[in-house]
Order: sequence, then C-alpha cells, then structure tokens
Amino acid sequence: MSKNNIEKLFKPVVGEDNVMTSETDRYAYSYDAAVLDGEMPAIVVRPENSETLGEVVKLCNDNGLPLTVRGGGTNLSGGTIPKPGGVVVLTNSMTKILEINEEDLYAVVEPGVVTAQLAAQVASSGLFYPPDPGSQTVSTIGGNVAENAGGLRGLKYGVTKDYVMGLEFFDTGGNLVKAGGKTVKCVTGLNLSGLMVGSEGTLGVFNKIILKLIPPPQAAKSMLAIFDSVKAASEAVAAIIAGKILPATLEMMDNFTIRTVENFRRAGLPTDAAALLLIEVDGHPAQVADDAARVETICRENDARELRVASDQHERNAIWQARRDALPALAKLKPTCVLEDATVPRSKIPAMIEALELISKKYQLTIGTFGHAGDGNLHPTILTDKRDKKEWEKVENAIDEIFDCALGLDGTLSGEHGIGMAKAKFMVREVGKASLDYATRIKAAVDPKNILNPEKMVRRNNG
Repeated sequence: MSKNNIEKLFKPVVGEDNVMTSETDRYAYSYDAAVLDGEMPAIVVRPENSETLGEVVKLCNDNGLPLTVRGGGTNLSGGTIPKPGGVVVLTNSMTKILEINEEDLYAVVEPGVVTAQLAAQVASSGLFYPPDPGSQTVSTIGGNVAENAGGLRGLKYGVTKDYVMGLEFFDTGGNLVKAGGKTVKCVTGLNLSGLMVGSEGTLGVFNKIILKLIPPPQAAKSMLAIFDSVKAASEAVAAIIAGKILPATLEMMDNFTIRTVENFRRAGLPTDAAALLLIEVDGHPAQVADDAARVETICRENDARELRVASDQHERNAIWQARRDALPALAKLKPTCVLEDATVPRSKIPAMIEALELISKKYQLTIGTFGHAGDGNLHPTILTDKRDKKEWEKVENAIDEIFDCALGLDGTLSGEHGIGMAKAKFMVREVGKASLDYATRIKAAVDPKNILNPEKMVRRNNG
C-alpha cells in the first residue's frame, strides 16, 4: 500500500495530528533498547482513546498491515522493532489512571501509564504497587505486562504477572475481549489474562489493565555487604535463601561494575571489593530487626569483610541509587552494551558466576556482572563495539555459551527481558519443538493474518 493510501486510511480515525509518516518520525520508532538493527515502519499512529485504538487494530487486520504496539520502547529483546512497512501504534496518549480502589486494593489503568507514576500515585493513597523494572521512570504498564517485567523487588514480591487481576484487549477484528476482573478470586472461563501476560503483543492489543495493590511494609532496613571474592558473595546469597529469609531485594555487583558505578556517581562504594551484596529486608519492625540480624550473621559466616547498614532514608536511597546506576554507568564505557538476563535457580548462582568469569576470559571480553542475585536473575553485561566485526563474532559466541550454561543449570533464557527477536532462535533449546508448535497454533488461531507483532517470540516456521 502506498504512503498516501496508508495516511488516508488512518487520518479519519485518529486525526491528522496523530499520524506520522516523515522519515524522521518513522526512524525514531524503528528500534528499541535491544542491540539489534531497526526496521522502518510505513506509518506511526497514536490513538487517543479506546474506541480509536480498536478501530486502528481492525484497519490493520482488514488491510493486512503488521501492527506493533509501542510504549516506552525500553525493552531489551527487540520486542518493539516493527515489521518493515508495518504500523507502529503508540500508547502515549492513553495514560489515564482510571481508578485506585483503596477498599478492594486494585487499580485500573490504560496501557500508556508510566510505571513510576502509577507507583507514586498508589503510594500517595497509602498503598503499594511492588513491580519496579529498572526502566520504571519511562516504561509503561502495557509494556510491563507484555514483557512480564521484573525488577529489584521480584525476589519477595514477584513480577508483573503476580499483580495482573484482569485486562481488556482488542482481538484482530477490533473486538473488545475481557479477561479476569476486580475480585480476588476469579475462575470464570479460560485464564486469558495469564495468556496475555508476557505475550509480547503477539495475541492482542491491551486497552485496560486491572492491577492488584497491597499494603506497604511498615519498616525496612537496607545494608551493603562487602566481599573479597565473588564466590563468597554468591555463596552468601544461596545461604540467605537457604536460611528461609526472604529479603525484599538481594542484589549483586562485581568489582568491575562497582568501580564503574563509583566513577559515574561517586557514591562511596569500596572499589577494592571483589563483590557487593545490596540487601533490603522489610515488613513488621520486629521481623525486620530479626531478619537483618540473621542476614548480617550469614554474610559474616560467608566471609563478608564488612557490613554497612543504612542509618536513614538518605543512606538507604544512596544504596539503591548505586544499584540502579549500574547499567547507565556501564553503557558509557563502550559504544555497544549487551545486557543479558539468563537466569538460574538460586542455589546455582555460584556455578553461574564461575561460568561467566570463564566465558569472559575465553573470549577476552569485558563483562560486568550485576543483577537480582536473590532470584537467580543475573545481568552479565558485555561491553563492546558492534562495528568491530571480529569482536562482535566473539560476543555472539559468548552469548551462545551464556545461554547454554544457564540452561545446563536448569535455568532459563530470560528472567525478565523477554524473547522478542533477540532470543527467538534459542527458544527450542529451552522448551522443545512440541511446545513451540503448540504456541504457534495458538498464534495462528487468534491472528490468522499474522499482523500482531510478527516475528516476535513465536515464529510461524519456528525458525
């Protein structure tokens, strides 16, 4: 379809101001945060309400136009890279928090609501929305649900799927499908909400999302444990979990990451440490005091040379800002930053850490490792320059080995970043051909023209 015809198709529906076809606009939405080449869409459209969103979906299906929904574009797996010549549908005009219910503990939001803004508004109502992806200041709830986003608090509080009570989405015909609801228990029909979470825009287009809220913890204590070996730190993580303690957050940073963050922020981190654990326990004040004491004992039993406890909110914020600075600090060092999230059972973190060190040496690559050690979700971050073809070949081989190692330790390709385009080819290694065939049949049934975010996660040819 020609550019003029596509414009004529959508302008009557969304309005002239919400249709973008210039090369600059289309290029801006041709890529996301993944280290993948972008693809130019034919058009970018911005529906302002539910009615026009449904009409846009129907128009795409009727005219065989591939459709990719985009929120903040922060995903790291190529999930919002459009199909060439397709349509990018923006959600940044659908940003209403429709309801925060303090009696029944839920919120109803449109898909373009920014995660941190929702969390702040919920907090002002005296409630708590725990999921906290690293990109929360710009990522959207729709994107979080599509990718089943995690975050620092995933260890104790779970990830996005644990807070989705229900949702509304449009099928390819522009029909509004309702799943789940506002009740704590709901077993009416198929669990379509569960199917849609983590579906990466391949099965429907979100319209509204119902999210569970919880009471906030009464107290919290943050601490920094300093180790002279990564092995000791990783063993301390395993020991804390084995000790039946469930911190709100349990994060790790290796020496390279520590030094990089310190140069970036001047946060007062010990640059001679081989590894840091950043730990927070929360809950009832008495439980917090007890858990913090036990965590300190376990860390010292596992050769922590020092343990610093935040004395006030300022120090607590400084600890977690240092952790959140890890990725932006590392990303400044080289032109290309490859952030992975292969995840293993918590008891196998020491083995995964050891494997990452061997892979780094084998391929002579700079790898900074940090991440959610408490739930086995590490982020080995490879710093490189994609323009160097020889080095990039080594990077690809290293990533391959990282995935193989994680799977060999009973882990998974992705703890929270999703599959998208980046990891689709590896899926068969983890789930097997029969599982992929089953998912492909579901996709073909609900999207026979294959317009919904094609080539992501589930490919028609399983290739």
